[in-house]
Amino acid sequence: MTLQEQIIKELGTKPTIDPKEEIRVSVEFLKDYLKKYPFLKSFVLGISGGQDSSLAGRLAQLAMEEMRQETGDGDYKFIAIRLPYGEQFDEEDAQRALAFIQPDMSLAINIKEAVDGQVKALAQSGIAVSDFNKGNIKARQRMITQYAVAGENKGAVIGTDHAAENITGFFTKFGDGGADILPLFRLNKRQGKMLLKELGADPSIYDKIPTADLEENKPGIADEVALGVTYNDIDDYIEGKEISPKAKEILEGWYLKTAHKRHLPITVFDDFWK
Repeated sequence: MTLQEQIIKELGTKPTIDPKEEIRVSVEFLKDYLKKYPFLKSFVLGISGGQDSSLAGRLAQLAMEEMRQETGDGDYKFIAIRLPYGEQFDEEDAQRALAFIQPDMSLAINIKEAVDGQVKALAQSGIAVSDFNKGNIKARQRMITQYAVAGENKGAVIGTDHAAENITGFFTKFGDGGADILPLFRLNKRQGKMLLKELGADPSIYDKIPTADLEENKPGIADEVALGVTYNDIDDYIEGKEISPKAKEILEGWYLKTAHKRHLPITVFDDFWK
């Protein structure tokens, strides 16, 4: 088995999909999770305004609406949270995403004070936090906040990790990578767009240039610039297609060096080091 074949098997990606079918797969998956753990009554997700959180949010809202209808239990709800660090340049995009998702509950919690307080406390202990490291603190603070909201609402936290992000490890360890359930896992970037189109999303949501927007010295830097490989190449690769030798080298390099992010935590019984 080639490395490409191994990666495709691990991610569960398909070369082609039926958007309607995949919408149902994700919605039923979310509903089954709630049925498995009946003490849960909510899903919580941070909404950035980009493709991934917009899609995961809408799927979660649909799941909750169906759960209420099927069970007669009005306590089921989806909670969308805006988690800006101060003033965010893409707030208009986030509001457009919320209008599409139509969440049962919408919150806005600014993480700036918490993040800056952590950075200040570290500085007082002699630890100078780099811009990159501060970006990871932001991602982890957002997840802390989501779990706090979930804890007060009998909830579980949704993650937006998908195949094109998972293969590159383009998420923060214990930040956006630390969630309870991943309804987009198995889909690549272009397939996520297909689902959004099927759900009637505004094109500006799925045509928006993907960016993590965590580093202040590189505001709004595109994911593809940070990764050095395009999502088109990533999607082709995990659909089993041939891509350029250079793009393949970069992509497989990301996969190998970010393996630790996809296997947490590691114990003496794991075959991680073999």
